[in-house]
Amino acid sequence: MKLRTAAQGAAAAVVLARLARGRGMRPPLRAGVLPAGTTVSAVIPARDEAARIGPCVVAARADPGVSEVIVVDDESADGTAAVAARAGARVIPGRPLPPGWVGKQWALQQGLEVASGEYVLTLDADARPRPGLAAALVTAAAQGPFDLVSAGPRFVCDSAAEQGLHAAMLATLVYRFGPIGPARQPRPGRVVVNGQCLLARRAGLAAAGGFAPVRGYLTDDIALARDLARRGWRIGFLDGRDLLDVDMHASVAGVWREWGRSLPMTDVTSPASQAADLAVLGLTTVLPLARLAAGRPTALDLGLLATRVGLLGPLRGCYASPGPGVYLSPLADVAALIRMTGGTIRPVRSWRGRRYPVSSAPSAGRAHRAGTAPEPPGRPADESGAGLADESGAGLADEPPEGRPGAPSDGGRPARPSRTAPRSVTSAHPSPPPRGPG
Repeated sequence: MKLRTAAQGAAAAVVLARLARGRGMRPPLRAGVLPAGTTVSAVIPARDEAARIGPCVVAARADPGVSEVIVVDDESADGTAAVAARAGARVIPGRPLPPGWVGKQWALQQGLEVASGEYVLTLDADARPRPGLAAALVTAAAQGPFDLVSAGPRFVCDSAAEQGLHAAMLATLVYRFGPIGPARQPRPGRVVVNGQCLLARRAGLAAAGGFAPVRGYLTDDIALARDLARRGWRIGFLDGRDLLDVDMHASVAGVWREWGRSLPMTDVTSPASQAADLAVLGLTTVLPLARLAAGRPTALDLGLLATRVGLLGPLRGCYASPGPGVYLSPLADVAALIRMTGGTIRPVRSWRGRRYPVSSAPSAGRAHRAGTAPEPPGRPADESGAGLADESGAGLADEPPEGRPGAPSDGGRPARPSRTAPRSVTSAHPSPPPRGPG
């Protein structure tokens, strides 16, 4: 009993430290106007997205900051290319998938190769950008300054059950990584972004190898951001819910099946850290709820429950139509933990009719251990590590694996750094976080 109490206290301290970072968050993205002469190419990877690609293309083309919309059709069988073309996109027929590549990264790589803009904005087919998003991201990149910028969206859920489970899963990300928009960049192994919306300079990303260094990952967005962060890139993950909506799933079953399998981030997280993540979530969300239901909550349990309830306000702002699902989401924390545990024990490596062998992900080993990685775009050599801040080492789940991105791809040398794949893991974090109990 004493050991469990001590473990719960340590887990609570970790979670509260992470939530406290929200007190110094960066401001949310605001619509703006691009500087004269600046161009942005939107690249949308799509495989069997006929039902969703149209609204995405229309929304992207309505943004005055987007100069071209490119849809890379990843061998779709449902007419995705025709729908995208009717909506006004430039459609690029995807080439056959090479060995070792996941479909989304291969589609993005092809889009990067044909894009003409100074910046490349990658969007998922379920994204609905609003006018001004592109300019806001470019402005944020300049002001940060950031070499890679990602926006957290506002979610569209069609039922209370879907919203409740989704909000519970979203809370697991906040407990593990803290709120969106931290003032200081975490250590590379703790960096997170939202793969539904990423922006970088095209030339810089191409010179860094594009998406090739993370070609075998299903958690591609996190793998890319961490790989680039290890090379000295400055990564910004900002609140973009005023400029970006995302309709990820059609039902609660879709949330359980698709997003739930991505949350453990098994291909970018060491087994020890995965176990620690589950322990932290169990001790700080499920255990207090179980003790409350049994009528035997401790003072710490009540404090943790108060923290979880306090998170409901920020969570509410992450949904287009917040309803009872958000407020009942603590009751779904048990389901979220069960789904995360299942995804950790039995990772899924299939998507849209394709199955990817485990060996397709680069092997473990810190990226670019040998040789000199290219400097981030527009930065002198002596700034490559500027602005990076180590996270406190007091966490139970602080360390991911030793940098799997960047497997050798050219004569045994490390690949140079800068979807149609499972849904992005870190779509958004509530902002700001609640204050801790007491």
